[in-house]
Order: sequence, then C-alpha cells, then structure tokens
Amino acid sequence: MADFDRNVLEFYQLSTPFPTEWPTEKDNKSDESDSELEQKKRKINRRKSRYQALERAVSNRASIIQGSEKSANGVNNLVQKDEPDPLGTSDSVVRTLKQLGVPVQDDIRLRNRFLLSSTSFSPALFLSQMHATADTQSLLNGLEVLSKSIDQKSASLKVLVESNFERFVRAKATIDNVYKEMKYRGVEPPSPTIRARGHSRHASRSSFRNSQGGAALGPNPLVSPVPDITKKKNALIKESDYGVMGIKTPLLDVAAKAEDVWGPALGGREKEENLKTVSTSLDRYKEYIEASSNIAESIKRKDYEALVEEYVRARRFADEARKLVEELGSTPPSETQTYQILIAARMWYDVEEQIQLFKRDVWRRLTSLHTVNRTETLAGQPQDQHMELIGLLLELGVDDNPIWVWLLSRYDYLKGKIASAGERAKVEIEVLRRRLANAEKPAPQMMASHLKHLGRQSVDGKATGLDSADVIELWEKMLAFLSSLLSAQGILGEVIEFWQTVESFIDGKAQKSLPTGYNGESRDHHRLSQQGTVDLQKGTVELVDMIRTHVFEFFAGAPPEDISLLFSPLPPSPGTPLSAGLTPTNARDPRFNFDANNLPPPSPKRGESWEKFAFWPPTSNSVSGVHYLSKMLSLVGSGASEMASVAPVKQQDAKQLEMLRTLVGAARERSVTALCAAWNKDAENIKYVEDWKRTKEMGDVTRMPASFASFEGALLSGMQKILYIPEAMAKSGSGDIVLAPPTKLLQMVRSQYVTTLYKALSGMVENAERAVKKADDEWTTDADLVVGSASDRASLLVGSGAVDAGDRNVRMLLTLGNLHALRTKVVPNLNGQFENAFSVKLTDESKTIKDVLGQIDARLFQTYTRPSLDALRKIIRAGLADPKWAPPKPSEVKPYVYEALLTLVLVHTQVSTTAPSMTHQVISYLLEQISRELLESLKARPKFDLGALMQATLDVEFFAQTLSQYTTERASGIQGEIYSMLDSKTDNTARARLQDELPGMREVLKKLREQSRSEFACFKRPRRNGAGSGGGGGGAGGVPSVGPGTLERTATG
Repeated sequence: MADFDRNVLEFYQLSTPFPTEWPTEKDNKSDESDSELEQKKRKINRRKSRYQALERAVSNRASIIQGSEKSANGVNNLVQKDEPDPLGTSDSVVRTLKQLGVPVQDDIRLRNRFLLSSTSFSPALFLSQMHATADTQSLLNGLEVLSKSIDQKSASLKVLVESNFERFVRAKATIDNVYKEMKYRGVEPPSPTIRARGHSRHASRSSFRNSQGGAALGPNPLVSPVPDITKKKNALIKESDYGVMGIKTPLLDVAAKAEDVWGPALGGREKEENLKTVSTSLDRYKEYIEASSNIAESIKRKDYEALVEEYVRARRFADEARKLVEELGSTPPSETQTYQILIAARMWYDVEEQIQLFKRDVWRRLTSLHTVNRTETLAGQPQDQHMELIGLLLELGVDDNPIWVWLLSRYDYLKGKIASAGERAKVEIEVLRRRLANAEKPAPQMMASHLKHLGRQSVDGKATGLDSADVIELWEKMLAFLSSLLSAQGILGEVIEFWQTVESFIDGKAQKSLPTGYNGESRDHHRLSQQGTVDLQKGTVELVDMIRTHVFEFFAGAPPEDISLLFSPLPPSPGTPLSAGLTPTNARDPRFNFDANNLPPPSPKRGESWEKFAFWPPTSNSVSGVHYLSKMLSLVGSGASEMASVAPVKQQDAKQLEMLRTLVGAARERSVTALCAAWNKDAENIKYVEDWKRTKEMGDVTRMPASFASFEGALLSGMQKILYIPEAMAKSGSGDIVLAPPTKLLQMVRSQYVTTLYKALSGMVENAERAVKKADDEWTTDADLVVGSASDRASLLVGSGAVDAGDRNVRMLLTLGNLHALRTKVVPNLNGQFENAFSVKLTDESKTIKDVLGQIDARLFQTYTRPSLDALRKIIRAGLADPKWAPPKPSEVKPYVYEALLTLVLVHTQVSTTAPSMTHQVISYLLEQISRELLESLKARPKFDLGALMQATLDVEFFAQTLSQYTTERASGIQGEIYSMLDSKTDNTARARLQDELPGMREVLKKLREQSRSEFACFKRPRRNGAGSGGGGGGAGGVPSVGPGTLERTATG
C-alpha cells in the first residue's frame, strides 16, 4: 500500500496525498503533452545519423527519464525516481536513505535534494546523510569514481558538439547575411584588414573555446565597417530614421526659406488693414472688453459696490446688442454692427459665467452664515451680514427669493442645533451621572466638611467648596446645558432673534434698505407670500416647543436609559450645531467618546431619593443643590417668559402657553422634592460638622451654631428663589407663566424646615452624649483626627479654641451653650427669615420648636449634672449617717461638707473654663439639690438635741455662706424649710440654749470661712469698683447671719 501511495504521488508530482490547493507548477503545460509535441516535430525533421540515439536522449530526456518535473519558471528539471550513488558505494540512493531513516519516499522535494540529476541537489546534505559514517579512504575512492563518470559525460558532450557543428555554422552565416543586407543596402562592406583562416576538418575537431577570437569562422560580420555617408542616409537603421532622413532635412530647409522670402510680401497689407480695424474696434468698444476683467477684479478685491456697477453696465451693453438685433430683423448687419453684436455676446458670456459662479458662492455663504459663532460675528464682522448678502443677490438678480431661503435655512439650522445639542448634552450628563453613581459613596465626615464652607464663600461667588469636584462638575454641566438652551446668549436668544427678523420682514421694515435690482426686477422678492408667513410662524412655535420639550424632559423625566448617541459622536466640524456647544473649547472630553471596552454602567438601584431625578447628581448635598437649582429655575422661569412673549405663541397658541406654565410648575415641584430629600439627609449629617472648636466671638459655644445657621439660611434663601423665581418675575408678562407656588409645596418646605431643626438638635445631643473613640471620631473631619498625648487631651485651653473633646462633660457643656445660642438667637432668626421669605407665620411651629429646645436643654442639663449630683448625694448621706456626726458641742463643720464643696470646685472649674455662661446656672442648680438632699437626710432623724441642732446649723450655714453668690430664691426657700424642720424636731430647752450659743457659732463660722478662703475662692463674688465681696446676709466680718436670723425668727414665732 505504501508503494502504491508513493507511485501516485510521483506520477501526479504531489508532495502530499491530500492537497488543499492546486499546485502552481501545474498551471503550465504537462510534460507529456510537451514531449508528444516535440516528438512529432522530430519525426517530421528527423535526419538519420549515427548519433541519432544520442540526439534523442539529449533532446528528449523527459520522455525517457521517469519522474521528471518542471520548475516554477517552466524549465524542465530532469529528476529520476532513483539513481545510484555518484560515489559508487550503492546502486540506490533512495533505498540507502530509507535504511538510514530519512523519509525521502514521502517527500518528493526532500528526495530531489539527494539526487544528482536534480537542480535542487545539496552536496552538503547528501554527504551528511548518505556518507555520515564514511572514512577518508572510502571518500577518496568515491572521488575517483565521480571523476571517471564526469570524464565519460564530457566525452559524450564533445561528440554531440562535433556532430552538430556544421548546422551551427550555416545558421550563423544566414543571420549575418540578412543583417548586412538591411544595413548596407546591398553594397559590399570594406574588406577587413585581418585575413581569415580557412576552415579545416582539423580545426573543427578542436575545442571551439581554443580558437583565437573565432578566427576559424572567417571575417566577423558583427564588426561595423565604415560605410559611405550618402549610402548610410538610406540605410534601414534607426540612426537614418529608417531611410527617410535623406529627404526630410532638405524639405524643411526649403519650406523655411520660402516663408522667409515670400511671407511678408504676401500678408503685409492684409495684416495692416486687420490691425487698423481691430484698433478702431478696441477704442470704440473698450468698455465691452474691459467689463469681464473689471468684474473679475472686483470679485477678487471683494469690492461688491464696484461689482454691481460693472454688472449693471454689462447688462446694459447686452440689452443694447439684443435691441440692435431686434431692430435689424432680417436685414444683414454692417461690419461694425456685427462686431458690436459679437463682442457684446462674448463679453456677456464671460460676465454671466463669472456672475453665476459668484452667485453660487454667495448662496453658499448665505446659507452657511448661521454656523458662525455669534461672539465672533459681533467681534469681527457686522451683525447684519446676511442683509448685505441678500442685498447683493437682489442687485445681481436671482430667481429664488433670498430672504425666504435665508429664513428657511436659519430655521433648519436652529432646529438641528436644538435637537443635537439637547440630546447630546443629556447623554453626556447621564454618562457623568452614571459614573458618579457607581463611584464609592463619600463618608458622612467628607460630606459634612463641605457644609462648613458656607461661612467662607469665595469672593468670585464660585461654589467650589460646596461639594466634591465631580458633583460640582456635573452641576456646572447641567447649568451650562440649560444656559445654552434658555439664556439670551444661547439657543433661545437665537430663536427670539430669528422671530424678530421674521417679524421685520413680514412687516416690511427690513426690506426698506434692500435694493430692487436691475430695472426693479427684484422688487417681487421683497414680499413674503401668505403661506410663507404662516409657515414661518408655525416654525417659530415649533422651535419654542422643541426647547420646552428638552427642558421639561430634563426635569420631569426619568434618567435616560439609552445612551447610544455615544456610538456615533458628531464630527467636530464648524458646520455642526455643536460648534457653539456647551463648552468654550472644541476639545471633546474623552469620557464622552464611545469605548466598547469601557461602557458606563447603569446607575445602581439602592433606593436613594436621587435615583429618579435626571437633574440631581448622585451624592450631592442640599447646599450645592439649592445653589445650582436656584440658578437653573431662574433660567427656566426667564426662558419660559421669553418664549411666551414670542408673538405666534402669545397671540395664537394658548396650548403652548399652558405647556410653558406646566414646564415651570413641573421643574419647580421636582426641584423642591429632590431638594427636600437632600435637605433631610444633610440634617441627619449636620452633627458631623461639630469639630469642638470655640468661636472667636463667643467662647462658650462652638462653631456648630454658626454653621447650622449658615446651612439653614442658605437653604431657606435658595428655596425662596426656587419657589418664587424672583428674577423671572421681574420680567414683564411673566406673571401669566410663573405662577405663585402652590400651597402643597409651601407646606412641604414648612414641614421639612421643622423636621430638619429636630434632626439637627437630636444630632447635637447625640454628639454630646456618645462615647468618643480614641483614634477616630465620627463627627470630626480628617483634619481633626490627629490626637496628641494624654496630657494634651486632658488639658483645657480656654480661649484658644481647642477643648478636650474626649471628655463627655466638656461636650455636654459646649452643647448646652450651643443650645442656649440656638434657643435665644439662631432659631428665632431662622424663623423670622422663613416667615419673611414665604409670607407665612410659624406661630405653632415656633412654640413647638421652643418647647422642644427647652426639653432637649433640660434633658442634656440633667444628663450633665446627674453624675455630680449623685456624688454629692452620696457624700451628704454618708456624712449625716455617721454616728459621730453630732458631738455634744460642735466646734467645726463635718468633713463631708468640705468634700461636697471640693466636688463643686471641680465642677465650677470645668464649667467656668468650658462654658463660662453656664457657671451660675450649674452651681445654683447643684446648690438647690444639695439643700434638698440636706433637707431629706435631716428629716430622717427623729429629733435633734442641742449638739445635733448646732451641727446641722453649722453645716447648712457653711454651705449657704460659701455658695452665697449662687443662692437662688428656691435654694433660700429650701434652707428655710430646713430650719423649720430642725425647729420642729427639737424642744424648748434646746431652742433656748441655741440662742445662747449663736454668738459662739458666728465666731466659729467666721473662723472656718477664713481658714477655707483659699480653697473656695472660686465661689467668691468678683470685686467691682474696689467694693468688698458681699454675702447672702449682712453679718459682721463678711459672715452673713441668714441661718441664725431665721432661727431667731423661728424661735420667737
């Protein structure tokens, strides 16, 4: 089977049994057909000789040797299937290679490289494979065998050359004779200087290469002789122009000589007459001739006035020629008239051709004039450039009405610009919105940091710090989109300008300055048709409705799902409507280029309030929102009023007016809804604004009240602008479009305002009560996270703005101060701002807010004082429960009194250094509670003897006199109750004896006060104008006598 496959491959000359394409070498004729054709020729011309077998073997080896093939260039490559080793070691190269493991039978081309008869034979490959193991002696033997084989083949070739030598000589002589006949025209060439040797049989038997220059062949016919010049002219060679050169040159010489001799004599007079006629005609019709060049020059210089003058003159010349032709009728014209008619026709043809080209250029400029930026037009060229072009066309005369064409092209331009700019801008906004929605949600601390910028706005009014850079970028893009549609410098301004232009043409005002053309032919173009007027009015209404639709969809519609417009971005050519795009530069943001590998993913659905608003950037706060929405609603209100003022809308389309009112109402309602949701979210995060730093103006409050006031004030001010749109209301006629806000929206804002107050207050209390993390506070910004050492945190820097935010009591005191500032100043001011902005009274809300503030303040105050109060109660109860509390004759106050007062000293220090304004309130409250606890504890004793009565009096009086600066009416009342209770639980004997001990008790109290002056100096009233410190009573030596006086009144009463 393998031999069969190999035979098939060799027969069809294939390299593989399953080829995939037709071999290129098979495109030529097959070897068999060639061999058959050659065999037929040789049968016809066969000549018997003794070398017949050798001739057939040499000339037709392909027919004898099997397996021969053709190369790529069609030359036969005589390759055998197999052959013996040229070095004589084997009778079959293929069999030997097969034994050595070389696959030559499967690959014909590889086999040919080992066969000596192949042109692709490779000696190196042959020796490296066939004789890889041969030694030197075997190679030398093979070289001897190869040399003998070469000598045998050389002898055969010599015999072949000798047998065909006579044929070669005869063919060479025939060729030389034909060439000599053509070159020398039958004339014998000069004899050669070298005598030729005769041919001999001996010479033919020698090698042809050994002959001296081929002398045995006779004279060399290829050596060019020196022929005669006259004969060479007629020779059939290229140098003699193939025999024509001999007569060509004399003929040209004769013609030139005849022209020189007879030319002037024959044509002089006729030329003179022609020149005179031409000169006279040129002088007479000079203006005809110069008209074409003058018009070309005027067009080149852009001197349109001169162009019109020249064109009118040329038309007059043409009309004169036409009139002349009509007058002549069938009468043949004279020579002068003929010349006038011809030159006028020629002139008019040139002029009309130039004017038609110029008109096409003017038409193109007129219809493409809209793409020029308005700012460039105002800066570089007159604004009514279209009027100049229209007037120029009317002067030159046109079939179409240039006014109508320009208005129609302007309408088409505005329509395309509105559609492309609106759709493209909304898609770009959605792309930014999606990227922002898929970004990481900012931390509350970061969002709160933006709210702090309210109090320090930049001078230029930019809202750079109100939100993150990406959110501000999206707000700016939305504002730019609405500004490009609705501002006076945007598309709406162009539409209004378009209608004003249309109206001026309809009224006939704009045409007064336009020319009527040649002989008044353009007067008909000064009037617009009735149908054209109606179409322009409808077109203006359509443009207004397109703008309204884009704005309405932007506010009232859901975020667009289809952003396929990015797949085919508009080319940045000046003819596109986006040439006056949303950005001042033509550079396209690479984020808006379509990238199949980076498609903007859809917005995630997390249930956020902003997911249903296309005009609200994700994660935007309410401050940036109210800042930009107030501007955007101002544009919407002003734009709607401007659109309603357009005559076709105002006078003829009540439906469009109602849709404009709906636009303003929907935009306002959706803006308020989105803003209230963000306002509510920010009110929850306002607690993170607290940085526990004092204000410079008030040392006992932080910057929180001022930040909260700025936040609420900005929201109320911006909300008032959104609801009432004051800038739009300032325009005449806007009251029909911008209606008063509905009660539903006012109630929504009212409820949200009260809700935000509650949430902000709750957040402030939460800040005060919650535990502070050591390394990170939820309410502090990143800048406040750096915490010093423990000693630094424990320090209280009064007046420097820094406090120990890790101390819960400090936070509570500052929060109490903040609540006091809110209750007395901030909230009343905000309520007044709300009432003035929205023309409502917050009577019920103000009372509710005041009550809530009081409740929160009381709760926080109780929370702050409870630890100190519990400690004081524990101290007092333990002291009074001591069995040794009442000695027979006391001479000092008990230690629990000093311990309780020292506790108050610590509280006083903390309060006075943190919130000085709260000191009197806190100490007075604690004094009241101390008095109450003394009363309750003393009531527990069944009766008081003289010692207990004196000890209780000393303790109570020492408290009262030491804290006399903080004594309140309630505290005095409780102290009176104590004395009444003591009097009720003693007998008359003790009362009488107590009166005797009062002077001594006064001395004891005086001495104890003097001894503790330094310890309790913080409770003394500060000196004023050199006066001494006062006490609660008027006893001598600064010791009041409230207690003894009371006892005296009780004893006598």
